[in-house]
Amino acid sequence: MADRPRDLAERMARRRKPAAKAGDGYLPESFTLPRAAARARAQAFFARYPKAGYMSEVETWRELPGGDIEFTMRRLPSAD
Repeated sequence: MADRPRDLAERMARRRKPAAKAGDGYLPESFTLPRAAARARAQAFFARYPKAGYMSEVETWRELPGGDIEFTMRRLPSAD
């Protein structure tokens, strides 16, 4: 007897790879800091994890109503 469509969908869901964002290999770090501290933190991040070796970048950022900056930096785990 043939499988029901629901059975097929459940089998396919079990084999599905995680979402690309979650399994892309990058390590994100999020911060919420005053503007000057945020700038210093980003510069320190790039000094520690250079763009060329770790593909580091500011993934997202926004200014909060109080003037703080919320941002996420991401990098690869190693510079092999």
